[in-house]
Amino acid sequence: MQSTYSQIESKIKKSKRGKLFFPDDFATFGTPVAIRLAFGRLQKSGLLMRIAHGIYYYPQIDKKFGLGVIPPSIEDVAYGIAKRDKIRIVPTGSYALNALGLSTQVVVNAVFITDGAARRIKIGNGKGILFKHTSEVRTLAYKSQLLMLIVSALREIGEGNVTPKQLEIIKSHLAHVSEKELKTDMQLMPLWVRKIILTL
Repeated sequence: MQSTYSQIESKIKKSKRGKLFFPDDFATFGTPVAIRLAFGRLQKSGLLMRIAHGIYYYPQIDKKFGLGVIPPSIEDVAYGIAKRDKIRIVPTGSYALNALGLSTQVVVNAVFITDGAARRIKIGNGKGILFKHTSEVRTLAYKSQLLMLIVSALREIGEGNVTPKQLEIIKSHLAHVSEKELKTDMQLMPLWVRKIILTL
């Protein structure tokens, strides 16, 4: 019978590089202590990188340009946590604007609203993720993730503050939203956001 360490190591090596792993993913491989020790050894060996408390990364390596390890994006980590915890999230604030190309501001701390627990996660070098709990179900009920992000960005910009350039960028993104999703999600939007979307 394989040890807890060997089983975890084998599964990770069979996975695609760039994937996030959580000790809870391996609950059937051994005791919590054995799993924790295995992850510690795998980190020490260089097979895994510790991104934050309880979050590990099977490094993607750039061989074409010799850039070495390609770290996961804040978004990758946030959505990885959301998938693990079975919660819904949507980027807000400057991060939402940056994700759509509506702002060039470099975001160090990303803020997401969620139907899960509120918490802050540190990701080294001063970076972090803040999950803010919301009871406003409509905010997270969109069928289209892209449309949900667009609405979040428009809310951050504010009514009456959207520039013609930003409208053009939003219009280009809307081309990737299906008519069915748009029709359904339109009912969830604030009235002023709906009016903007209908003019594009």
